Amino acid sequence: MNAKEEFIQIYQEKIQRPGSQRLLEYLSSDASDFFTAPSSTRFHGAYEGGLVQHSVNVYHCLVDYLNRPRTKELYRMEYSEESVALVSLLHDICKLNFYVVDYRNAKNEKGVWEKVPYYKIEDNLPYGHGEKSVYIISSYMRLSREEAFAIRYHMGFSNAANSEQINNVGRAFEMFPLALALNVADMEASYFLEGSINNNK
Repeated sequence: MNAKEEFIQIYQEKIQRPGSQRLLEYLSSDASDFFTAPSSTRFHGAYEGGLVQHSVNVYHCLVDYLNRPRTKELYRMEYSEESVALVSLLHDICKLNFYVVDYRNAKNEKGVWEKVPYYKIEDNLPYGHGEKSVYIISSYMRLSREEAFAIRYHMGFSNAANSEQINNVGRAFEMFPLALALNVADMEASYFLEGSINNNK
């Protein structure tokens, strides 16, 4: 089973709320590149299909994190399978139709200059990162407050540019623990499953 098939299987099994099928139809349509897009320009998942692979990886990392005895017993973090699937599979939906292929000159292994493809950002909906994911999903289905905050703040402190934003991240993590859990799962997938240190695609 490839990443697209796994994504669709998890999505259809776990996410049943009104509007979810319409969103999946959009993701699968010619108007969306969700299943072929990279996850970044040159870091984790910087290849065709990297976005859907990253989304599936985050799902598995989040499920594992929430199944830890300490997480359940001490932190009392209990979420429905639907919420877990929704926030993990769709946290980076903001990246659909976001990257385009361009070309630049580079020397090949023989020292000869040639045009090579690379991904660059072309953002036609500059609404932020987590904010844009919440906005897109909310156009199709209703999110709970905890789900919305988890998606909005899944980048954690790495997306905070000033003291006010840093305070907002910390407050969101305190108020909505799913946001912290999703941030942990996202970082685990990005740096350990997909990071260049492991040369994984």
